[in-house]
Amino acid sequence: MTIERYQTAARMSKVVVHENTIYLCGQVAEDRSANIMDQTRTMLEKVSDLLFSVGSSPEKMLSATIYLKNMDHFKDMNTVWDSWVPEGHAPARACVQAAMASPDLLVEISVIAAK
Repeated sequence: MTIERYQTAARMSKVVVHENTIYLCGQVAEDRSANIMDQTRTMLEKVSDLLFSVGSSPEKMLSATIYLKNMDHFKDMNTVWDSWVPEGHAPARACVQAAMASPDLLVEISVIAAK
């Protein structure tokens, strides 16, 4: 059994690879003053970058869990999501309302992908 951890700190790793499965920690936007569409866009760019860094891509996503601070943002978040997800490669997905770790965060995502 092979487990590789990347960008590891005391509390968590940003990426964990177990055999041919990739687990990303929750990703959020850096600019927390941005609106929901911009936070979603930059968050998804981070997901792409992390997947590419370990030899995967958005086409290989298996599952995504999206956490929204407010479900009123569902439509705008989905507008960005729909333009980012490669056609024909939508993962299994859940989207829930959640209390965020910081009050200015509007969206967070956790992803599992194949290598």
